[in-house]
Amino acid sequence: MCLLSVIVPCYNEEENVPLFYEALLQNRPFFEEKKISLEILYVDDGSGDRTVEEIRKLRDEDQRVHLIAFSRNFGKESAMFAGLENCNGDYVVMMDVDLQDPPSLLPEMFSYIEKGYDSVATRRVSRKGEPPVRSFFARMFYRLMKKISRTEIMDGARDYRLMTRQMVDAILSMREYNRFTKGIFGWVGFRTKWLEYENVERAKGETKWNFWKLFLYSLDGITAFSTAPLMLASVMGVFFCVVAFAMILFIIVRKLIFGDPVSGWPSLVCIILMTSGVQFFCTGILGQYLAKTYMEVKRRPLYLVKERF
Repeated sequence: MCLLSVIVPCYNEEENVPLFYEALLQNRPFFEEKKISLEILYVDDGSGDRTVEEIRKLRDEDQRVHLIAFSRNFGKESAMFAGLENCNGDYVVMMDVDLQDPPSLLPEMFSYIEKGYDSVATRRVSRKGEPPVRSFFARMFYRLMKKISRTEIMDGARDYRLMTRQMVDAILSMREYNRFTKGIFGWVGFRTKWLEYENVERAKGETKWNFWKLFLYSLDGITAFSTAPLMLASVMGVFFCVVAFAMILFIIVRKLIFGDPVSGWPSLVCIILMTSGVQFFCTGILGQYLAKTYMEVKRRPLYLVKERF
């Protein structure tokens, strides 16, 4: 008999909590055949609705259901880390409660674990149901990460992943405050099998990820797993120094040979504005890395627990 821990982050998902539970237990024949016992760990990320109450109802009926409720909203990354830190399973799977991560894939995922893989990850091959603009920028983000980072971050990758205890322990050893789990999965390595599936729309409710939150999340990923932006700032600085030196030589030569007066304040203003913009842009890049460093050295906890059972 082996123990499977199912980690389910939740934020204002009262409608989806019981639906997910029912969908997960549809795999009961498979669990019984493989002698797999369950530990269902809901992690409530400071919900303002009846999410916790719905989880309590499930707990009254099934002692395999557990809850970690945060004192406030700390974000999905903290919720996933809390689940990993508090689970006891020989195998661990992380799934979204909105059923966009189909529980029906679990038997196939376990089949690859039995073949010797350390983890089985999932990725969407389509983004049906998403706004086109959001899908476009998501694809551009993954393309950019492939170019500027050595860490493998698969296009369309989900947090839905089945892992061995060894891989979970490796992830827990990375206790950084600014977490980007998709990058952490790739950084720790281990033998991974990728499963592809068509995008599944939410069962109930609306997504909590708007464009701005996704943009900030992408910045976290870039700064966490690449120093290329810092190199970009350095290259732009050198480039503009070379351009400025060349322009100085050009003006001196033109004055000495042709006697042309140095004039044109509008063009000068444009140059000043452009170079100032580049300077602020580079300063902003440095500020992002400095802000991440500032948060790391404060060593605040990733989450605070209000209730657990």
